[in-house]
Amino acid sequence: MSFLHDAPLNWLSKYTNNPHETKYGVKRCIQCVTTKHRGEYRCKVFNLYHEAWSDTATVTIGPSSVTEASWVEFNDFLSAFCSAADKVALLIGNMNYLHHGQLRAPISDVHELTNLLRQMDFKVVSLLDLNFQEMHSAVTEFLLLLDKGVYGLLYYAGHGYENYGNSFLVPIDAPASYTSQHCLCVQNILTKMQEKETGLNVFLLDMCRVRNPNDDVKVQPGLLKVTANIVFGYATCVDAKAYEVNREDVANGIFINFLKQRVCENEKVTIMLDRVAEDMGRCAIARGRQALELRSNLSERRSLTDQIQATDRSASSSARNLQWAVAHVLPESCFLQFDCGVKVQLGFAAEFSNVMVIYTRILQKPREVVSCSAQLTGFPADVDVDLKQSNQETLLEAGSLLLIKEELRCPDVPSLYTRIHSLQRLRRELTFTVCLHYTYSNMDEEVEEKQPVTVGKPLVSKLNLYEPRTPRTCSASLFTSVSSSFVEEFPSVSPTSNTWPYYAESSNIDSLTSSRSANVPEECDSPDLYDAPPSPVSSKSWPHGQMNDANYRFSDMSNFNSY
Repeated sequence: MSFLHDAPLNWLSKYTNNPHETKYGVKRCIQCVTTKHRGEYRCKVFNLYHEAWSDTATVTIGPSSVTEASWVEFNDFLSAFCSAADKVALLIGNMNYLHHGQLRAPISDVHELTNLLRQMDFKVVSLLDLNFQEMHSAVTEFLLLLDKGVYGLLYYAGHGYENYGNSFLVPIDAPASYTSQHCLCVQNILTKMQEKETGLNVFLLDMCRVRNPNDDVKVQPGLLKVTANIVFGYATCVDAKAYEVNREDVANGIFINFLKQRVCENEKVTIMLDRVAEDMGRCAIARGRQALELRSNLSERRSLTDQIQATDRSASSSARNLQWAVAHVLPESCFLQFDCGVKVQLGFAAEFSNVMVIYTRILQKPREVVSCSAQLTGFPADVDVDLKQSNQETLLEAGSLLLIKEELRCPDVPSLYTRIHSLQRLRRELTFTVCLHYTYSNMDEEVEEKQPVTVGKPLVSKLNLYEPRTPRTCSASLFTSVSSSFVEEFPSVSPTSNTWPYYAESSNIDSLTSSRSANVPEECDSPDLYDAPPSPVSSKSWPHGQMNDANYRFSDMSNFNSY
């Protein structure tokens, strides 16, 4: 601390005692002051990356001259100093496993955390149901968004396990007897994050940590650096399982149900997670079954709510913004004019980075047309469309559990909804057919008109996550040569264009996995979702019959519906 006044340099530390944390930081009471300590003072706050000086403060010594408000302002300054170069998050929720128990909670957990992180200015990529190659590619793209001083957060909800202190994320296509070579090793992801000189590395792992008993190979992840900026928030402790609570209308993981109530608090990340752990510990339904475990070496007071420092856009910052924008461009709403005089609107809404809802609306029709509807057909085989749930009159009937009509344009206009997921597997432009069915007032027979539609590659499909990431792709040089004007140009790129540059980082697929030959399944299958056995069931599921605990209440989830 530097002083403009002629007071001794060690005066503040000599007369400062009884430090304690407050909502705004560390408060220290200064005692034994006299009028000789009057004067003007400034405060210097610094870390490895930045330094800042406070405004000059005039200190007067007299009755009631030191107030609580003064400390609030000072601590606000200290809190504001911890800033991020940027904040990015990758959220993955795996539910529909091919050879393992199905889960319900990840869809709502990822959706809720996505909304909360966006409120704190995180760039968020949220993905559901990824196979091994897609998970690896998604992590590679996530690493591209990181740079010096950037806050990186990885949240995973799904099946997982832990061996010898290493955590493994299980993709949806993992075989019945999977090994670590079929999964992603979290500790290897951390080493890649550290290479980016990130300002904060946060891992929130909502998965089981039961050891695979036949896993006799000790995976050796990359060598970690001493960076003092790592936080692991495990949904459960070592050798324990994580659970989800299923109700008729919603499923939530126990961890996320408490995390969502605290994650936006302006507190050091570790303090926030400690409070989540305390909340879980007071919950009768979780006590003795699931307890949050926090591991951290975070030395600075870094919070998820920290401000993003406004600096001149560097080449890497421009590339990072463009890369994030690539995965979040929706097709523009368009209008189709049919020969019969009917005008149809096509609209698009994103539920996740790889899930999109298309809605059709009749905007105008001739008086002689008594009834008409516009339905979508002919989707490519790459994407996943449930024909039974397509062209439905409500979002719920279309399988969209999270979007609400108020988020769409003109929500009061009658529409037909079709939900498209697994967009990460789309290998070419998204094409489909709009079929208009109508009848005239003087005819009983229905007439049909068709128009083909092409909307480019929406959302995350532009990143081609189905492709293996090969060494030395164009992205290796992108961060050093891209023009800073790119970040201004990307909104003007046509959303139906398929000409986005492909970015991938030099990365070996084996670096995020391991090479081992043991062959053993890990988690047991989930029971029927509506059974109510007398004890908790594993694999992140919880019986509805155990929910009647007076001390445990979910927050309002009126926008969620039955799975």
